[in-house]
Amino acid sequence: MPDSHPNATPGDADRPSKTRLKQQAHALQSLGEALVALPDDRLAAMPISETLLDALREARKVRSHEGRRRHLQYVGKLMRQAPEEAIDRLRDAVSALHLGGAQDTLALHRAERWRAELVADDDAATRWLAKHSDADAQRLRSLVRAARKDAATPPEQRHGRAYRELFQFLKEAMAADE
Repeated sequence: MPDSHPNATPGDADRPSKTRLKQQAHALQSLGEALVALPDDRLAAMPISETLLDALREARKVRSHEGRRRHLQYVGKLMRQAPEEAIDRLRDAVSALHLGGAQDTLALHRAERWRAELVADDDAATRWLAKHSDADAQRLRSLVRAARKDAATPPEQRHGRAYRELFQFLKEAMAADE
């Protein structure tokens, strides 16, 4: 005799467990929280129903902890009623938004490292130009010279303009290469 619950019906094997249903509900509620944090223009571009859009906008206005928790449960309920492919598109959109921010931060860190390397090392300009052949070599060398001159002055007399200009040049050149 198989190990089954005494009150189980033959169709029960096809249904997900109660635990699995709760996990899915919590996952949708978390996705709803991420959607609430999105700006209005991004939210309006999402493939969601008008009812869900209104509920997400309303969730921003709820200030009490318990009221917000209950409202997010309502958002989760509305999301459970949405088609699975729409939920998948929402997950992808939220992931892309978060990943895009991380990629932007990574690009800024790369530009900062290159700036520090260019100011510290004469050979760095050659390496930079080898990787970014379409960059303006004369402008790069001019900006590096100005940044080195600015770095050589005492801290209380520095303006930092040359550092900022070099950083902007590097950031723009790296973005053009991508």
